[in-house]
Order: sequence, then C-alpha cells, then structure tokens
Amino acid sequence: MTKALTNPNSLHTAGDGPARYVPEHDKTGGQQDYGQVLDDLSSASVHRNFDPYVDIDWDAPHMAITENDPRWILSYEVDPIGRHPWYQQLPESKQIEIGMWRQANVAKVGLQFESVLIRGLMQYSFKLPNGAREFRYTTHESKEECNHTLMFQEFVNRVGMDVPGAKIGYRLISPFVPLVSTVFPIVFFFGVLGGEEPIDHIQKDFLRTRARLHPTMAAVMQLHVAEEARHISFAHHFIREQVPQRNRFQRFLLSLMLPLTMRTLCSAIVVPPRSFAKEFDVPREVMKDIFWRSEESKRFLRNVFGDVRMLADQSGLMNPVSRLLWRALGIYGRPSRFRSEPTYTAA
Repeated sequence: MTKALTNPNSLHTAGDGPARYVPEHDKTGGQQDYGQVLDDLSSASVHRNFDPYVDIDWDAPHMAITENDPRWILSYEVDPIGRHPWYQQLPESKQIEIGMWRQANVAKVGLQFESVLIRGLMQYSFKLPNGAREFRYTTHESKEECNHTLMFQEFVNRVGMDVPGAKIGYRLISPFVPLVSTVFPIVFFFGVLGGEEPIDHIQKDFLRTRARLHPTMAAVMQLHVAEEARHISFAHHFIREQVPQRNRFQRFLLSLMLPLTMRTLCSAIVVPPRSFAKEFDVPREVMKDIFWRSEESKRFLRNVFGDVRMLADQSGLMNPVSRLLWRALGIYGRPSRFRSEPTYTAA
C-alpha cells in the first residue's frame, strides 16, 4: 500500500535532526538561513523517504492493469491532449489506448530526465569542497531520483506500451548536459526546474482535481510529488542564494537564460515525440493546436511557470528585457503568490 501523503508539500520543511555545528562563514544573515535550509532538507530526506517497491503494492488486485479500463482516458481538465475535440470524439477504446500510451510515455520522459539530473548532481557534488552542505543534500536527492527512475520504469513495464520517451534530439544531447553542472551550476539548476516544474505542475493538478486515475498512476504521482517538493525547494533556494553573487552582466545573461530554458525543456517534457502522431494518426493541425496554438494550451503553458516567475522576481532575474522574452515565449503571467499555488487561483 502507498503511504498516506496527506500534505506532500510539507516534506521539504521537515528538519528534526540533532544540533549541528555551523561553520564560521555560515554565521551571518542569509548564508546562515541557506545553510539551515540545506540541513533541514537533508534531515527530511533521512526521516521522510519512500521506496517504490515497499510503498507501492504493485501486485495488489486493485492495481492490476487490464484492457478497456476507462480510468486511462486522459483528463479533460488537466491534459492538453485530453481536452482537445479531436480526442474527445474518438471511440472510448481508442481514448483508452492513447491514454495508456501518453501516461506511460510521460513516465518514460520523467525517467530519462531524472537520469540526466542524477548524473549532473553527481558531477556537481564531485567538485564541492569538504564541509559543503550541498554535498550531502545533492547526494540524498540523487538517491531519491534513482528510486524515481525505478518507479517510472516499473510503471512503463506494467502498462506494456513500448514508448520511446523524449524526442530524439533530447536523447542525443543528454550525455553532455550533466557537464553544465560544474561549469554553469546556476544554468544547470535552471534546467532542473525546467524539467521538474512541468511534471510536478501536471501531477499536482491531477491530484487536486481528483481526476479519475488508475490506482497505479495515482500511487506513482503521490510518491513522486511528495519527494519532488524537496528537490524543487532546493533548486529555488540555490538560485536565490547564487544569483546575487554574480555581477550585473552575468545576472542579465541569466535573466535571459531562465525563460529560454523553461520554454525549451517544457516542450521536451510535455510534447510527445513524432512517433505518437504517427502511431495514432493524429492530424498535423491537431498537434499544432494542442502544442501550443489553442487558447487553452496557451493558458496551460503560462500556468506551468507561475512558481518560476515568482523565483525570477525574488532573485532579481525579472527585468524589462527578460520580461519581453517571457512574453515572446508565451510563458509570461502573474507570478505565484506562494509555492505550488493551485492553477485555478492563478489568472
């Protein structure tokens, strides 16, 4: 059985470990706060963690994946494909088949992204000095992401769809992405958010709207959202800590890199590869409509990045020029008032 996750977002604030030694350079203002955050996140990783082969009862009767189960039909409220008229008018059997393929492929994309993330975190931690708090937390996070890749692949295997995951371009460049973490760590953590925020946003919307989900899918989402809260929290704190230490020109370049990274990775994560349209005879105009020409899809795209726009404001990365770029990319809107603000309250 999956552990009860009554408030997944609370996990990133847990910190109940013993008293800690605080290095001299951490005894001032914001640096001390940042160090305490890292200690709290590391403590939470020790005391509140999950194992997909312990916390998900894959073989329980109610978790069985069977043919013609309408719970695989894509949600009208949440999924860009599910709300499109082309999908809505399909026979139920075809909606189920597409829904299974779509959800399995999103899991495969998540697995591939987190594989890149793990390698990047290990590359980043490799060069950290002795005593760096980031070393312990990023290693904890890597361990949790390894569990997520196991969970996603188990889910894909049980669904039984031979899905490719991300587009071929993303898969080709993936071996080189982790190197960015040592040369441009802030940009690397932009990339972390560019991949994690869209998946986290969609999964939270599924859970909030109580969309009719297959129990296996629901269990995977609950576990993933619970631990991802910590990972996203660390990336936000890291960026807020590091950006002010850069000079004005560097901050300006970073302000442009942030929206570019968000927009690029959102499409890599959310838009299915060409094989999807080929396998299910999706008209080209329909694919363009879903990603991202229709008003509903444009609204979805804007809503995904409310938290990141809030981060841009907090870290000084929103300026007149970068704001124009956010608008040009179709991802500008009101920033979230707090982390994980529900979509339906954000205009």
